Amino acid sequence: MKKKFLILPLLILFILFLSGCGEIKITDYTFLTDSNGSEIVYDTGNNSVYYEIFVGAYSDSDGDGIGDINGLINRLDYLNDGDPSSGKSLGVDGIWLMPIMKAGSYHKYDVIDYMSVDSSYGTNEDMINLVNECNDRNMHVIIDLVLNHTSTLNAWFKTASKAISEGDYSNKYISYYSIVTEDQEETGKTYYALSNGYYYEANFDRSMPELNLDNEDVKAEISEIIRYWMEDVGVYGFRLDAVKYFYLGDDAKNIEFLKWVDSECQKYSDDYYLVGEDWSNDGEIASYYEAISCFDFGMSGSDGAITSCAKQYESVNSYVSYLSQYRNSVEIVNPDAILTPFISNHDMNRAAGYLSIKEGEMQMAANLYILTYGTPFIYYGEEIGMKGSRGTENTDANRRLAMLWGDNDTVEDPVGATYDSSLQTNGTVKEQKKDKTSLYNYYKKLLIIRKCNPEIALGEYTALNFANYTTFGGFLSTYEGRTVGVFHNTSYSTTLTIDLSKGTDFNFTFIAAVIGSGDATLSGSILTIAPHTSVILR
Repeated sequence: MKKKFLILPLLILFILFLSGCGEIKITDYTFLTDSNGSEIVYDTGNNSVYYEIFVGAYSDSDGDGIGDINGLINRLDYLNDGDPSSGKSLGVDGIWLMPIMKAGSYHKYDVIDYMSVDSSYGTNEDMINLVNECNDRNMHVIIDLVLNHTSTLNAWFKTASKAISEGDYSNKYISYYSIVTEDQEETGKTYYALSNGYYYEANFDRSMPELNLDNEDVKAEISEIIRYWMEDVGVYGFRLDAVKYFYLGDDAKNIEFLKWVDSECQKYSDDYYLVGEDWSNDGEIASYYEAISCFDFGMSGSDGAITSCAKQYESVNSYVSYLSQYRNSVEIVNPDAILTPFISNHDMNRAAGYLSIKEGEMQMAANLYILTYGTPFIYYGEEIGMKGSRGTENTDANRRLAMLWGDNDTVEDPVGATYDSSLQTNGTVKEQKKDKTSLYNYYKKLLIIRKCNPEIALGEYTALNFANYTTFGGFLSTYEGRTVGVFHNTSYSTTLTIDLSKGTDFNFTFIAAVIGSGDATLSGSILTIAPHTSVILR
């Protein structure tokens, strides 16, 4: 996978304040310069912050209750207004759109037409406009690409099914899918009946038949799909759905197919981003990095490494050591690999349901994964503490609820959602914008700090160990001869005074940034840091 090259000014020294309306401002900042006074520009690779959006629940422009692309365009300044020094937007670098193609369900992971935007979301022209608007803001757009299955309403499958019922077994579309006779069925896979003794593989749902990715005609279709969205529409890349299901039970074939997808993208751009969903253990995920970046599921969820550290189930030393070991295991497979940390996504219960904002757990969790290496992904609404969980219901719609804007947006919860709206206790965007202590303003400040200290995202890590401490720890990150130290105090109530020389011989001279419930001071090697607070040292 090729890397992207962002030529952006990087802010390194700054003072933040909150105005009466809660808006973050940058009142003083300087560019990092070399000995000749020339501005230094970094190759940032894909070390950006992305924001995952379920379009159907984000913002509605036409009053039908369904979020759409024009609604998203109307909200772009909320995400990134194109001016990193304005402090008026959240400050993300890119967006990932869950499936937008014509589909049979509300979630659209069952594609009917790979070349068309679903009419409930808008038109292909709307999508082109969105990409152009994002490009004007130095934002990238990646979209979900579902390649392991289609909808049963897809023309390919309808043609194949009709041909089988008519005994036309030479029809080419039959071999587009994993269609077999009963004696050809493989153990561990799920099949449903067609006609005349034939069955189709569908491991997710009977409405989602599996494609035959060994078929050269299917691969030619996929190549054209990739070309269309990259060249004609201009998307920056793809989030690849369910990559371990391409060839269920055969990781080696899955990885080879992903390498092929990567090579196809190279035909249409030398600047793109691919990230895959392999919901597996760390070892299996690391093996897929041979082909593309993957989401790091071991960090996510209510029992993942981020939450475990934020809630003090694990020490900061253990968390830092885990990140270092995991990164090393990935880089053995691919030295250029970039980790993809996140707390939760559309398939998980929302983090604000198990991380307390009032007690600072949500804020600390955000510090732990955004102030680290790689490309973090924020799930829409995470920045305002939206809640949503399956509970006793068997639907992920409760995890994909309407964005809480607090204005006159007419977007509604998706079909099937049953989540009690009274459980949304953390407020709306409108409310949180006015509150300087809100989670929304916290996230904005956190993203500014990350941008102002690019070594965090780009550098080589040195995991530090501070013996006898459970709620304190950190790491060094060095890039092009410049080193920052990132340190966390996850304690709920205890201010700590730490002699940093007990964990590192690197000499820090000043505090570059502090974020959390309190302040920090540095005197020589002695750091004093408030509870639930993180600090960047230089």
